[in-house]
Amino acid sequence: MLNLAEHRQVLFVNSIAMRMPLPGRSTQPLRRILRKARSMARKVQRPVPGLPGFAVMTPVLLPFYGSAKARALNARLIALQVRRAARSLGMTTDVCVATIPTAADVVGHLRLGTLVYNRSDRHSAFPEADTASVERLERSLMQIADHVLYVSSELMAAEHELTGDRAVFLDHGVDLDHFGTPAADAREPADLAAVPHPRIGFFGALDDFVVDFDLLGRVAKEYPDAQLVLVGDTTADLSALTTLPNVHHLGFRPYADIPAYGRGFDVALMPWLDNDWVRHCNPIKLKEYLALGLPVVSIDFPEVRRYAEQIAVAASPDEFVAAVGTELAALATRAAPDTSDTPDAPATSATPDSTGAAQARRAAVAGDSWQARAADLLALVEGHPKT
Repeated sequence: MLNLAEHRQVLFVNSIAMRMPLPGRSTQPLRRILRKARSMARKVQRPVPGLPGFAVMTPVLLPFYGSAKARALNARLIALQVRRAARSLGMTTDVCVATIPTAADVVGHLRLGTLVYNRSDRHSAFPEADTASVERLERSLMQIADHVLYVSSELMAAEHELTGDRAVFLDHGVDLDHFGTPAADAREPADLAAVPHPRIGFFGALDDFVVDFDLLGRVAKEYPDAQLVLVGDTTADLSALTTLPNVHHLGFRPYADIPAYGRGFDVALMPWLDNDWVRHCNPIKLKEYLALGLPVVSIDFPEVRRYAEQIAVAASPDEFVAAVGTELAALATRAAPDTSDTPDAPATSATPDSTGAAQARRAAVAGDSWQARAADLLALVEGHPKT
């Protein structure tokens, strides 16, 4: 949307909640409720300097989607706020891109020319969601949308009977500038610099319905001389992991800082659980790892197979642990001193770039910028080929 706003006006409507944060079922419920309330209290914002075409609003709503009356009231309330915000910006609501199912009840109250449903996940599989209600909303959007965008070929195929030729595969993008070559004066974060090499790393949300923490524990125990570095907020109790001497949970870090941490990894991990959510996902993280040029070990799932030539795809936890060992052994070989011609030469550490593998990984996502994805979307909704 940021890239699209360079060409067309965009009103970004912040997330219409799919569940009410509750004690015992949600992590940090009070913080999440207060954060949402603060966001609702703000008026329409233009948060990006130099990009006046991008505006953001958070509608006031009642997050009780199990109630038909509450949903109907919300639909009218949110649509009214969106129309008023659009009018204040001098724009129409002719094209709407719905990104979550709870927009389904709202779009009928907007004056739309084109409705695009971005089917990025199977949201009804989210643990805190009201599954029956969210499934109904998902199906409603798929039935009425002019275009249904998928990032998962598996999910697109599973729903073909419902979406037909309105289904379009539009892959995720990656911020190539952000995850590309670092500035000449870039420094490694101090907390990461304190962790010795080799480093096995993961950055991103450590969600307990996605990440296989038992598998991470196996990796840490199998390779005690390597350091397992976890960067990200968590919904789980990590004490069983962090009591291991070679596990370092550095916590949440801002998106702006993530590439600096990623560049310090020697091997990057995608240690997913085997569940419905994962089978129909397409993590942006993979493209970010590849844009950094990192060796990657991932559990197998449909979308990751397209990158099987660039990363190690493991069919089982045992294969995953073994693949990490293979990458660590390759790293040790590259870092070994070359004394074939000069026996007294000091040891030098070869970088992954020395094999050309890092360049190949970066090349695999070189065409996947968010600018390219914005151009694809613009061409789709305006009905003409991109230039």
